[in-house]
Amino acid sequence: MTYLITGGAGFIGGNFIHHMLSAHPDDKIVCYDALTYAGNLETLAPVMSNPNFAFVHGDITDRATVNAAFETHRPDVAVNFAAESHVDRSIDNPGLFLQTNVIGTQILMDACRKYGIKRYHQVSTDEVYGDLPLERPDLLFTEETPPHTSSPYSASKAAADLLALAYHRTYKLPVTISRCSNNYGPYHFPEKLIPLMIVNALNDKALPVYGRGENVRDWLYVSDHCKAIDLIVQKGGIGEVYNIGGHNEMRNIDVVKLILKELGKPESLVTYVTDRAGHDLRYAIDPAKISRELGWLPETSFADGIKLTINWYLENRSWWERVITGEYLSYYAAHYNN
Repeated sequence: MTYLITGGAGFIGGNFIHHMLSAHPDDKIVCYDALTYAGNLETLAPVMSNPNFAFVHGDITDRATVNAAFETHRPDVAVNFAAESHVDRSIDNPGLFLQTNVIGTQILMDACRKYGIKRYHQVSTDEVYGDLPLERPDLLFTEETPPHTSSPYSASKAAADLLALAYHRTYKLPVTISRCSNNYGPYHFPEKLIPLMIVNALNDKALPVYGRGENVRDWLYVSDHCKAIDLIVQKGGIGEVYNIGGHNEMRNIDVVKLILKELGKPESLVTYVTDRAGHDLRYAIDPAKISRELGWLPETSFADGIKLTINWYLENRSWWERVITGEYLSYYAAHYNN
């Protein structure tokens, strides 16, 4: 089997490529990535020499380059991680999110139709469901929860999901969709909560927390997410949506304080900042469907996962130092000029 992984130089996509090459050593993995600010080819450095791995530099909104990648590599499966994903950036520039997350998805699916793909998997987010009230811990998002978006980012992802389901119904494209809770783990770009707090704490810088930090998120270790997607691609029902959650709900401020405690840093580093516009209060996923139908369960507790994540950042300081200085952007040129 040949897999085309778009956005494979990003956080979750990169971890998925590492997983696939380990779990399916006889399959070919093709990474297609535009290498925007959040795409880091250094994340894939450990697999660059693998004969079953190939890299294509391209944007999913570039139809000619997408079709050329399909023509050259003839993938059996396409898994789409490629997306603009930071809520704050979507508030500043919503047009970019619509272009990448909606039009890019359409171009990918057109290529899947043209080249007869066996499975197209759309990686989505629990943010398409909106949020839940803090005072109702009994409420959870299910696959039947209607989209109720709060930001240009979540609206663009919901639009892409609906488009994928429409392509399945109209064109019989073999589509599956997964909607996951917040991920954390190795190779996470340090603009998101957990890596930003780790990096700032290690540098004894202020840890900015929106509002009072009472917003609740359901956290899932990234390797558990990768295993779930692999399972959906192999055994998931065509046209189905699967929620992937960790049953690890925590307030943002409690996550931040736990990181400080693990690093032996003072809570005085916490700085409360003006809350984000339209900030969702609580996300909570019910993963009963994927558990019941495919047998998936999260394997990593948050207590273990956060320690693994912190240790990774301690042991891979050069990776994130190059990210925060922008030096990682030179890796592509240096690698391919040779």
